[in-house]
Amino acid sequence: MSASSTPNPNSRPDLDDTINVTTAHNSASMTAAAARENRNPGSNKEPLSIATFAVCAVIFIICGSVIGNASGGFFSYNTTIKPEYVRGKAPGVADDVALPPKPILNVYVKKGQSLYSAKCNGCHGADGKGDGANYPSLVGSSWSTGHTERFAQVILNGLQGPTSTGKVYGAGVMPAQGGGMSAQDLAFIMTFIRNSFGNTVGDVVSPEMAQAAIDIAAKRSNPAAPVTAEELKAHEKDLTGEKMDPTTLVDPITFKPVGAKK
Repeated sequence: MSASSTPNPNSRPDLDDTINVTTAHNSASMTAAAARENRNPGSNKEPLSIATFAVCAVIFIICGSVIGNASGGFFSYNTTIKPEYVRGKAPGVADDVALPPKPILNVYVKKGQSLYSAKCNGCHGADGKGDGANYPSLVGSSWSTGHTERFAQVILNGLQGPTSTGKVYGAGVMPAQGGGMSAQDLAFIMTFIRNSFGNTVGDVVSPEMAQAAIDIAAKRSNPAAPVTAEELKAHEKDLTGEKMDPTTLVDPITFKPVGAKK
């Protein structure tokens, strides 16, 4: 046989003398294809049905009910908190715990401050000084610190036109604040303004006096209209009714003098 018929070992693209790349590649391809044909482990298992879950839930509920009844009402509120349960007081605590009495002026000022924040703060400001252009100051105002009947009519009915200084502010109209205001509320807010922001009248407007102001406002010929400086001339006087000593000690909850019948 001639030399030309002898296979040239360098003509094979084998990377190793003992491995034929073509044969190995074909074998690997067949193995991968066969692997893809195999089913995944567990593929023959189906998920639990909804009916199975429902049956298990019913069984758990029945078992829980049986256990609960057998244990004397495991799910019953009354087994934890007995009927007519009353919490015992802590050791050393007195039977009646009441807030200490305070001077009526202090109590009224504190309550009035909350009402002022809700009704007046937006215009007259937290310091009661207004803005000088649209809203007047309540500090040192002769109407705020002067006759209580006049001041009450301004709060209840609003004001149109010039203020106590003769100046007209902004649109010239203060809206009425009396809607939904009780006599007690009016007493609180008047007492607060007359004794805050540097105002030191030192008096207390009682609910009885405030009720008199509400009655006067209701009898106006046009109760829906704001009052004017001219109309207020007829109210340059103090409200009638019981006057309270500012130092009188009262219950801060009931606002009644200490010792008075509740």
